[in-house]
Amino acid sequence: MEEVSEQGYVLIHTRTESRGQNQRVFLLHRPSRTDQHFLVFFFKRLKVNQSGRYEQDFPFLSLCGRERNYLRCEDRPVVFTHLLSEAGLEERLSYCGGGAKLSAPFRPESLFMHPVSGRVYHPGPELGGGVGLVRSALAIELSTHFEYATGQESTGQPTHFIWAGLRHSLTNELPKHFPVQTDESVKLQ
Repeated sequence: MEEVSEQGYVLIHTRTESRGQNQRVFLLHRPSRTDQHFLVFFFKRLKVNQSGRYEQDFPFLSLCGRERNYLRCEDRPVVFTHLLSEAGLEERLSYCGGGAKLSAPFRPESLFMHPVSGRVYHPGPELGGGVGLVRSALAIELSTHFEYATGQESTGQPTHFIWAGLRHSLTNELPKHFPVQTDESVKLQ
């Protein structure tokens, strides 16, 4: 039987923390060219872990040759970090330090602000769970373009997103990717 190397990653957005001998901390801040090559390789192969191994502890898996890279994260494995705009080209959201090589078309009507956490999400690669978290700094920039129902100001759910002179009705297609939270589950967090 061919030997398989297994690595576990803990994706952390706010602090560095290692949780075990066979696990590595994996941060996505300003990757070097070598790091970017690895990140593109890693995230292009990322999928939901249905391997039968470590599924509870590591819900995502990236197969790299004989190596199995298991991943768990604080929220979502795909984190949109930058909005890429070039004249004549469609706007794209770049994720996980991959620049244009890891990007998705920006769909302003599909932005979703979670009603409990206030975090902003955007559709992402299907293999990575279908939805990505918008990095806080970018979410703050984008949030100035949200429009709310009269009388709700910024306390309710946004209904529209104003972008490039267009008023987009928000589709709210992403809630299906989140478990329904009861009052009890919110108290436990």
